[in-house]
Amino acid sequence: QVDLVESGGGLVQPGGSLRLSCAVSGGDRFSTYTMGWFRQVPGKEREFVVASTASRNGGRIYYADSVKGRFTISRDNAKSTVYLQMDSLKPEDTAVYYCAADRTIILSSIRDPRQYNYWGQGTQVTVSS
Repeated sequence: QVDLVESGGGLVQPGGSLRLSCAVSGGDRFSTYTMGWFRQVPGKEREFVVASTASRNGGRIYYADSVKGRFTISRDNAKSTVYLQMDSLKPEDTAVYYCAADRTIILSSIRDPRQYNYWGQGTQVTVSS
């Protein structure tokens, strides 16, 4: 059993910042998981935001073009927590943000939400003036 719990969502004005956290418990060592962030708005498919690969894959990071240069993923393996720092937020970033994890990700499909077996409950991020 692997549990993921997100926190840190909320309401922010355009241009502002938020930091999301995702604490992982259970399962194997945190460093062996690829960790991803996805987002979803009503009526649309879940969208890839960013992912950080497991240590054995070099800890590589993949960003969606829409967030590159504005969002930053980081992970604290000692705390089994992954973070998403979101800066220069735009209204189109409004969504429910989900944390995801898996140990068997095929790197060529790292942006595919179907590759991830473990998900958090989601946290709402609203960017509005």
